[in-house]
Amino acid sequence: MTVTAELLLERLRELHPTARYELDWSTPVQMLVATILAAQCTDERVNAVTPALFSRYPDAEAFAAADRGELEEAVRPTGFYKQKAKAVQETCRALVDRFGGEVPQSIAELVTLPGVARKTANVVLATCFDIPSGIIVDTHVQRVSQRMGLTQQRDPERIEADLMAIVPEDQWTYFGPAMVLFGRYLCTAKKPECPRCPLQSQCPKVGVSRGAG
Repeated sequence: MTVTAELLLERLRELHPTARYELDWSTPVQMLVATILAAQCTDERVNAVTPALFSRYPDAEAFAAADRGELEEAVRPTGFYKQKAKAVQETCRALVDRFGGEVPQSIAELVTLPGVARKTANVVLATCFDIPSGIIVDTHVQRVSQRMGLTQQRDPERIEADLMAIVPEDQWTYFGPAMVLFGRYLCTAKKPECPRCPLQSQCPKVGVSRGAG
């Protein structure tokens, strides 16, 4: 049994024709901040925090000038709030100092920001600018790709390289969020709903116990 990239994309389009990341944002700076806050936290919880946060700190300059203690309290519900407040503030200070307060539109520049790795950079570039810098590999994408036999790698960047080799570049900005949604709502971590999956007959179900779903 084999899942091809062509078939996978076809099925993803049927399931999630307008797939997008579920973080709420209005500006690229807000998306960058939300993505930092989403580490080890659900999108739902981040979205519950960001309306008040973005009202209080509307741009990179405001985050850069924020009182650290007040910023920590504002992001506390997202967990690891001290580290996240520091990452958000240092990132926004770098945006102000080096990029005029704007989010750069290249992965090479984005990953120079404090606390911004490839995954975060890919999310921001794909979501805000529709730039196919790569393919986001979060825990959902990693799990689904391995189960489908699309990769045998465990390192996110190696998984990304395997996916970039088989998914057409003009589909990268769609493929990432679509795979996240597929993993979040169907090919879940503990009880994947294989009987409901449109790829049931093609998927090798690597590492999935019998009786899943």
